[in-house]
Amino acid sequence: MKFKILVIDDDNLVGLSLNKVLTKLGYDVQVCMHAGEANDKIEEFEPDVILLDIYLTTHNGLELQKHFHKKYSHIPVIMITGYADVNIAVSAMKSGAFDFMLKPIDLEQLKLVLNKALENVSLRAEVDKLHSLLKENELPREFFGKNAKIQRILNSAEKLAKSPDTTILIEGESGTGKEVFAKFIHQNSLRKNAVFIQINCATIPKELAESELFGHEKGAFTGASLKTKLGRFELANGGTILLDEIGELSLDLQAKLLRVLQEKKFYRLGAEKETSVDVRVLAATNKNLEDEVKKGTFREDLFYRLNVAKITVPPLRERKEDIAVLAYTFLKEFSVKFNKKTRLISPDVISKFQKYTWKGNIRELRNVMERVILLTEDEELKEVHFGFIFDNESEKLKDEDKFVLKIPAKGMKIDLVVKDLIQKTLKITNGNQVKAAKVLGLSRSKLRYRMEQLGIEVTKNVQ
Repeated sequence: MKFKILVIDDDNLVGLSLNKVLTKLGYDVQVCMHAGEANDKIEEFEPDVILLDIYLTTHNGLELQKHFHKKYSHIPVIMITGYADVNIAVSAMKSGAFDFMLKPIDLEQLKLVLNKALENVSLRAEVDKLHSLLKENELPREFFGKNAKIQRILNSAEKLAKSPDTTILIEGESGTGKEVFAKFIHQNSLRKNAVFIQINCATIPKELAESELFGHEKGAFTGASLKTKLGRFELANGGTILLDEIGELSLDLQAKLLRVLQEKKFYRLGAEKETSVDVRVLAATNKNLEDEVKKGTFREDLFYRLNVAKITVPPLRERKEDIAVLAYTFLKEFSVKFNKKTRLISPDVISKFQKYTWKGNIRELRNVMERVILLTEDEELKEVHFGFIFDNESEKLKDEDKFVLKIPAKGMKIDLVVKDLIQKTLKITNGNQVKAAKVLGLSRSKLRYRMEQLGIEVTKNVQ
């Protein structure tokens, strides 16, 4: 399926040129010569991206952009202009434009900007599809991302799920989503129509842990309720139980758990008769249980009983290609939850997300998105919204990675500094302005504006 590009420009030559170039690049292109017909053309053509000239004969392009942003906020609009005026660019971006480009249009820059815009379009379509699948209460493979390691894990999980009672140990750092993989295994198992119960062993008070897992008879201990309490294992009978952070269980409870795994029987606290259960046990941990066995804090026999099959979930820093989809998934979740109109994430933010360390993994990303969406009323999330994490990350840069500017005693003009920086960067990139813009953290249009302003020769421009 081809992406659709709508060009709105009443300059016939520009319209024909863009139509020809974009068609060669593989896009489905239509040109609208009359701004007054733009709405009808958008409704009819349903473009994925709009290229809009700022200076039209009968209409103000900036006003049109504001209208499009309000009515068709899901369509990225790229403004084009023949005037190198930074104020116009600022106005365009404030009115909701995705980006702006200067005429004559640089072909390489056009490709780059369109790729970014269409990546956003694809991401939102992917997330919309994902949310429609999640409404069915199932976890589709798409939910986990495209990372090769993740796909291999899912293949293993689907195969392991077919066994009715094989125990599986799920390892991974905190926040990597181990419990989600456990749910995926349950939903792909023969027990999928039965109950799935999750218990975090680290949060249970030690004095109540045995009662929580195995239940108790009335009066079994001081404070016990007046009636029999069923434990999590009994409640999970016929289904699956996930013991999250299993490394936190006491050695005494580990021994009792081992017996349940081996014999599928246990005693409620205070009971004289055994209770039998048919439960599949999944265990998750952020600890290295082999190390815990060596320390004497985890039973070796229980470790081998749990480690019949093992899945290791990679940290988020090793699956950067999935960050954008996850961010948009959380964006949609919290926009609905908090009744916010936020729908977009700036490509610059996605780029920074992919460079960020995410020590708290997916949980940290989710918490960051929740905080930002709760506090903003904006439709698009930009770098300024995430200063609390990006600024902290910047402070952690090593001294050798920092730029040091030596200023002579007599001082120097800022224009000379900027000019020298741009010229040296262009030298490093062999005159490639697209690469230079990326190195300097600028858009191609902004770099070109600076070059014209400072008298730096412009090369490689294509009409």
